[in-house]
Amino acid sequence: MVDSQHPAPTGKTALAPDVRRLDERAARAWTERMAVRPLGGSRYAVDSQSGATYVVDVAAGTCTCPDHAIRGERCKHLRRVGIEITTRRVPPPGHRRGSCAACGVETFVREDAPAPHLCPACRLEPGDIVRDRETDDRLVVARVTDQRARETVIEGVGETVADYRTNAGYPRDDLVVEAVYLDDLGRESLRRYSFPLSRLDRVDDAAVVDRSLLAERSLP
Repeated sequence: MVDSQHPAPTGKTALAPDVRRLDERAARAWTERMAVRPLGGSRYAVDSQSGATYVVDVAAGTCTCPDHAIRGERCKHLRRVGIEITTRRVPPPGHRRGSCAACGVETFVREDAPAPHLCPACRLEPGDIVRDRETDDRLVVARVTDQRARETVIEGVGETVADYRTNAGYPRDDLVVEAVYLDDLGRESLRRYSFPLSRLDRVDDAAVVDRSLLAERSLP
């Protein structure tokens, strides 16, 4: 039986293009030595093999080189920027490089994204339902702070989040997440509790919580 979702390959192929089949400008975009530097927004500086530097605007589809500015051609610099964006060598328009504040992995993040930046694997958003690894309780995320567990003092306790006894097994440099217990949402006053980020697991099961309750109750 043949798995229709995973058909057998028809033959081996290279992922890089065969430059012999490309037009001259496309071939040069792939083969010439260039450096592409993001300038912000949709603009990129391209240091060409000849030593000249040109500015490409991806959104406008323009380049300051003579080939585009005078001849109106889709030049090798425009093509090279497109290649480097597609292969993730440079960030796409409106993005910048950023390291995840939790695990340190480098990703692309929106230029206007607020701190702290978290990668998709670590990201928690206000309103997300999470599980406390220690107690299995469900909570609602109120805020992901930019403070570390070792420097955040728990009000009324006098200890940092890192030094609190039930947090001993979690990294002292974890970001601190403020959350509200799900069972407290029906109460008149809500108290936020501070947790190391890695102590909380995102819960994707919609049956765990009535989402309409969250919509009716804004977190303090």
